[in-house]
Amino acid sequence: MNTVKKSVFVLLGVVCFALGLIGAFLPVLPTTPFLLAAAFLFSRSSQRLDAWLAGTKLYRSYVEPFRKGQGITLRKKLRILVVSYALMGVSAIVVAQPVVWAVLACVALGLLWAMVVRVPAVKEFETS
Repeated sequence: MNTVKKSVFVLLGVVCFALGLIGAFLPVLPTTPFLLAAAFLFSRSSQRLDAWLAGTKLYRSYVEPFRKGQGITLRKKLRILVVSYALMGVSAIVVAQPVVWAVLACVALGLLWAMVVRVPAVKEFETS
């Protein structure tokens, strides 16, 4: 891989990680997709950044369960649905166009299908 392509992948990986980090605290941004993108980009561009990312708490919390095929907790699924549906509802009210409503309804159904059917639920680990 040439250095320009590696540099672009590193830059995009850093941006995705930053957005994922913000998403961990700001319910408007999703965390997992950005961290998955960062993991992909770092794995293709920098072994050092890939290893660093794999050692972060965010990675272990959001990405590792997906890589192991384990899924996410019911609490995270519900949070994703509540925040996403609230934002879609606000968008539907603000825009007030039937075409937008149809698109948002399709997205809402797709998200519900993904959370119920495609993404397995795991139990939360109790800490004592």
